[in-house]
Amino acid sequence: MVFGGSCLAKIDNKNVFIPFAVPGEKLEIEITKSYRDYDEARIANILEPSPKRVQPACPLYQKCGGCNLMHIDYDYQVELKKQILAELMERAGVAVPQIQTVSGSPLGYRSRFQLRDGGMEGRGSNDVVPIDSCLVAVPEINEWLKACPMQERPQGRGFLFGHKNAEPSLSLALEKERGREQKAYKKMSAKEKKKRGKKYIKPRFEGISQNEQCPVCIDLLGKKVLFDAQGFFQSNIEVLEKAIPFITQGLSGKNALDLYSGAGTFSVFLADIFENVVMVEHNRGALVFAEQNMAGKRHESYGISGADFVQKNVQSLVGRIGNFDAAVVDPPRSGMEKEALDWLCQSGIPVIKYLSCNPSTQARDIKKLANSGYIVQDIRLLDFYPQTSHLETLLTCIKK
Repeated sequence: MVFGGSCLAKIDNKNVFIPFAVPGEKLEIEITKSYRDYDEARIANILEPSPKRVQPACPLYQKCGGCNLMHIDYDYQVELKKQILAELMERAGVAVPQIQTVSGSPLGYRSRFQLRDGGMEGRGSNDVVPIDSCLVAVPEINEWLKACPMQERPQGRGFLFGHKNAEPSLSLALEKERGREQKAYKKMSAKEKKKRGKKYIKPRFEGISQNEQCPVCIDLLGKKVLFDAQGFFQSNIEVLEKAIPFITQGLSGKNALDLYSGAGTFSVFLADIFENVVMVEHNRGALVFAEQNMAGKRHESYGISGADFVQKNVQSLVGRIGNFDAAVVDPPRSGMEKEALDWLCQSGIPVIKYLSCNPSTQARDIKKLANSGYIVQDIRLLDFYPQTSHLETLLTCIKK
C-alpha cells in the first residue's frame, strides 16, 4: 500500500495503482486510466483474498467519497499506515525511531462533516449520495441525519459539527458566498466604481461569519475552546484529547511559538507551561477565536503568514522577548513555507513539535531540519480518521 490508500502492482515493469486492494492479494484487474509512467485500475475479481480483508460494514462503501479502507481489518489498517509513514521518512533520508500510535474508536468517532445539498459527495464524481446515518459519525451527527430527511436539508455546502462535549452539541453552518461583493467590485471599471458612489469596505477580518450557528465551544481536557464550525477543527475529539499531552510533553520555558495556530487549540495548553505564547496564523478569522480562547493568558498574536512573520516580525520580536524555548508547528497540507522553514533551521529552538496532515511534505521539511542539526526524538501516528487512508503525524525534533 502506498500513500493515498491504493495498492501498488507491476505489469511489464509499469506501476499500476489499485484502490480497495489489500497487500498480498492476487487480483484480476481492469486498467481504467493509462499514463506514460503508470496505470490506474479497478478490481474485476479477487482471486486470492488477503486474510486481512473484511466485509465493509457500510452499505454505501465505495459509493460515498468518505472511507476507503473499510475493507481492511482495523488493526492492519494502522500497521499499513505505519509502514507508509516509515517508507516516506526513509525515502527522505530521515532516521526515525519506532513509530508509536495514538488511536481511538474505529467507528463512531467523526464529529465534523462537510455536506453538499444535504448528502455526501460520491467517490470520483459530483453526485450527491443521500445518507440517513454514518457508521463513523458520532451519535449527535447521526441523530440529526435521522431526524432531518434529505428533502428538508439545506442546499449548498454546509458544515456539520456535533459532539457531547460541545455547546451547542450540534451546529450546522452554511457556507456563505464569501467575498462575492468584493470580487464583483474588483471587476468593475473605474467609471462603474465612480457611479456606484462608494467603495466596497473590506471587513477587518474576512471569513468571519455573523451567523450565530457558527461559533462552537467545546470542552477539551477541562478547557473551553471556541471555534467556527465553518473553519477547520479536528474531527476526532477522542484522539485529539489523547494527542494533546504528547504535544506539550517535555516542553517548558519562557517563550513558546505556535506557528499556524488556527483557533489557538494548542496555545491554550501551552499557556499553562510557558510565561508567554506567540501565535501566528494567516487566517485572521480563526485568530479572532484564538484571542478569545487566550483571554487572560499572556500572549501575542500575528494575523499573517509564517513567511511574513519571519521576514517582518521575528527579528524584532526575539530582540524584545528573547529566544523561543519551544515551537509547535501545524502547517497546511503544503507544509511549511520556505522562509519559515529556513528560519526554524537556524533558529536554535531546542524542541520543535511538528504536526502534519501530509507526511509527504512533512518528510521533506524534516529532512531540511535534520540537515541543520535536528534529530527526530519521537514519532507518532495520530489516527484521526480510521477507515480512511488519511495520515496525521506528530514528530518531536530536538537540537543536537
